[in-house]
Amino acid sequence: MGSAIRIYVPRDAAAVAAGADAVAHRIEAEARQRNQPVRIIRNGSRGLLWLEPMVEIDTAAGRIAYGPVVPEDVPGLFEAGWLEGATHALCHGPTDDIPYLRRQERLTFARVGIIDPLDLDDYAAHGGWLGLRNALDMRAEDIVECVTASGLRGRGGAAFPTGIKWKTVLTSPADRKYIVCNADEGDSGTFSDRMLMEGDPCALIEGMAIAALAVGATQGYIYVRSEYPHAIATLKHAIARAQTAGWLGADIQGSGRHFDLEVRSGAGAYICGEETSLLESLEGKRGVIRPKPPLPAIQGLFGKPTVVNNVISLATVPAILARGAAWYRDFGVGRSHGTLPFQLAGNIRCGGLVEKAFGLTLRELLEDFGGGSASGRPLRAVQVGGPLGAYLPESQWDVPLDYEAYQKISAMIGHGGIVAFDETVDMARMAHYAMEFCAVESCGKCTPCRIGSTRGMEVIERIAAGGPQRETQVHLLRDLCDTMIGGSLCALGGMTPFPVMSALEHFPEDFGLEPSRAACAA
Repeated sequence: MGSAIRIYVPRDAAAVAAGADAVAHRIEAEARQRNQPVRIIRNGSRGLLWLEPMVEIDTAAGRIAYGPVVPEDVPGLFEAGWLEGATHALCHGPTDDIPYLRRQERLTFARVGIIDPLDLDDYAAHGGWLGLRNALDMRAEDIVECVTASGLRGRGGAAFPTGIKWKTVLTSPADRKYIVCNADEGDSGTFSDRMLMEGDPCALIEGMAIAALAVGATQGYIYVRSEYPHAIATLKHAIARAQTAGWLGADIQGSGRHFDLEVRSGAGAYICGEETSLLESLEGKRGVIRPKPPLPAIQGLFGKPTVVNNVISLATVPAILARGAAWYRDFGVGRSHGTLPFQLAGNIRCGGLVEKAFGLTLRELLEDFGGGSASGRPLRAVQVGGPLGAYLPESQWDVPLDYEAYQKISAMIGHGGIVAFDETVDMARMAHYAMEFCAVESCGKCTPCRIGSTRGMEVIERIAAGGPQRETQVHLLRDLCDTMIGGSLCALGGMTPFPVMSALEHFPEDFGLEPSRAACAA
C-alpha cells in the first residue's frame, strides 16, 4: 500500500444538504474495498454551489475537481482512475483553473475550500495567525490606523468605515469593553457569513482577537443565527482549539494580553441582525431596537463601549494586518476599497459565491459568473442587498458595484446578496412581499414600521385590484413610504420602501400603470 491520497469532500451546509456526507462515506467504503489508502479531508465549499458536492483529488498535478458527485457515481470514478486525476464526465480539471474561480480575487475567502477548517496547523500554513502576530507587536492606536488606512468598511449593509468605529471604542474610557460579531445572517440570498464560519472559522477568531487588541477589549461574542447549527458547532470546536493553542485566553502567545470568546445562538428574529436589537438579545432581553444615540461604540453591550462588526468585516482584518493597509486599499474603486463576496442566488444557472474587487458590474456577475437564468428565460429584475434592497431593471445592470454609485440610483449593495428573477416575475407581488416581510419581522417599537408595513400591504392590494382610484392609491403609497423612511427607528422600516418604490418605478405595468402615468404619479 502506498501513501494515502488526500480527497477533499466539503462539510459546508450546502454541500451536506446536497449529500456530501453520504458521498464521503461511500468513498471511504469503496477505497477500503479496493485496498486503496485514502485520507478524506472535510473542507469548506469553494462556492460553486451548482457543482456540490464537489470532490477534489490531491494529485501530483494539483487538486482535480469532480462534481456534482452522488454516492452512485463513486465506483465508476474509482474505475476511471480519479485518484490519479483521470478524465471523467464529472471532471472539471484543476480546481484553480475553473473559470468561475480563476476570475475571482479571493482575499477574505483565500483559504475557504483549501484547508481543513479545524486544523490549526493547516490554517497557519496558509498564512493564518500572521496578522495577529503582527498586532501583538503594535500599539493599539497603530492597529486602528492600519485598519482605517486600508479603507475597510462594514460589510453588513451600512458600509460604515471600520477604523472609525474602532477608534471610537478605543478612545471611550471604560473598565470593560466588548467585541461582538454580528453573524445573524438573515438577508435573502446571502450565505457568505455561513460559508466563512464553516470553511475558515479561525479567520474570524483571529480578526476578533485583533479587534480586541485594537480597542482594549477582553471579551467577545459571536452571535450566530440559530438556523446555522453547522456553523455554530464548527466555531465552538475552533475556539476550543485556538484557546488550547494559546491564540485565545488569559495570555495570548505569552504576550500577557487577554481575550475570551464565546458563541451565542440567535433568537430567530430578523430584527436581531440590527446591531442594537442584537445587543438586547445578547443581554437576555427581547430583541427590540434601541434609539441612537448613544451609539454602541460608546454604550453598547451591558452599557460598555462595544465594537459590533459583521463576519466578513472581522474576517478580512487578519489579511490587512498581515499584508498592509496599502495592499488592501489598492483593490476596488473610489471609496469602495477591497473586495466583497457577492452571493448569486434566485433564478440563476450557476449560483454561488464570487469574491471580486468593487467596480465590476451586476451584468458581469449575472452573465459571466452566473451564466444567466436557470430557467433559460431572460432575466428581468435583480434584487441587490437583501429583502430591503431595490429591484434593478436591466437598464441599471451596468452601474459599477460600489457603495456611492449604488446610492446615486437609490439602491444599496448591502451584504452582497444578489437574487435574480426571470421575465415571469410579478413585481407588484414582490412589492407586496417586501411590506409583508416588514410587517412579520418588525419588532413593533416604532409606528411607521409596525403600522406602515401593514397599511402598505393593503394599499398595494388596492393598486393591483385596479379601479378609478388607482393613481390616488399610488400617491398614498409614496407618501406612506416617505413616512417610513423618515420616521422609522432602524433600517427595517426605513429601507422597506426601497424594494417597493423601485418595483413601482421600474415595472409600473405590473401594477396596471402605464410608464408615463407612473412617472406623473411620482
